[in-house]
Amino acid sequence: MKYFRLSALTLAVALLAASCETKKDDQSDKIAALEQKLAKLEAAQPAVPTNVAAVADADPSSLGQFGFSEMEYDFGTINEGKVVEHVFKFTNEGQAPLVISNITASCGCTSPDWTKTPVKPGEEGFVKVVFNSTAKSGTQAPTVTIQANTNPNVTRLRLKGNVTPKMASASPNQLGPVKK
Repeated sequence: MKYFRLSALTLAVALLAASCETKKDDQSDKIAALEQKLAKLEAAQPAVPTNVAAVADADPSSLGQFGFSEMEYDFGTINEGKVVEHVFKFTNEGQAPLVISNITASCGCTSPDWTKTPVKPGEEGFVKVVFNSTAKSGTQAPTVTIQANTNPNVTRLRLKGNVTPKMASASPNQLGPVKK
């Protein structure tokens, strides 16, 4: 009986060892195949799509450069409903005429206006930002995003301040019925 158990145990150990070696061999074969595929992919040159244009660094002589005296304006604390207007002045410090292609506001409460003509090197231009605080309260920080022929091509200006909400002046009839 002991001989039978010992034989069965020896057979089980032998099968397990053979199974592990087979698994190791299978894994080694799979790893080798994957390494071959990876080597082929690395050796192949990626195909460049036909609709991709070549990208080159921008020539500094073709760019304008903003020289703002300030990039942020603090309008302090105002009452709700007040309109704040600020003009950000800049000088073109680049080597080419500076052209602002677009300016977008961060919200509908802010509207921008700007120099629409190219600003020659050394000359001045402006970005006017108007903030309407109607239906706004608390800390406010509206921004305008400028797109131009500069590097980087996006520049942001910001207004900041605090808006005090209007006090609701309600007559007794507007409050509803009073319980006694």
